[in-house]
Amino acid sequence: MTQTQASPSYHERLWPTPALLGVLLLLIPAVTLVVTPIDRTLALPVAILVYLIIAGTLVLLSPTITVRDGMLAAGRARIPVEFLGEVEALGADALRTAIGPGLDARTHLVIRGWIHRGVRIAITDPKDPAPSWILTTRHPERLAKALGKS
Repeated sequence: MTQTQASPSYHERLWPTPALLGVLLLLIPAVTLVVTPIDRTLALPVAILVYLIIAGTLVLLSPTITVRDGMLAAGRARIPVEFLGEVEALGADALRTAIGPGLDARTHLVIRGWIHRGVRIAITDPKDPAPSWILTTRHPERLAKALGKS
């Protein structure tokens, strides 16, 4: 007997932006200049390989945020929605403060530097050592709505 899972009410992958991948293209001439004195014929292939490894790593390690079947999953962490309190949408300045001088060291973070908005979610489970989660997201209002906290 198979159990069918409901489609997620929210799903987002925190992909690197095209601008970031474009800026990473600057690695190609930089690595080429470094490798050319060693071996001119290998310089460009090595530079392209370095770019592909770094860009591929950023893409492959991009975490997902999903709300499905009463669970919030952010990266590898999971928590039942019933243990979530207030959800606060964070703009660029508020996010910078929340993950900078306003950060509680116990807070669970799933952040990517190329996303400049996010949410802070209070945790109501008394057994959970993290008082809150801070997640970067391109759609903070949609995530709050999916959590039933809009």
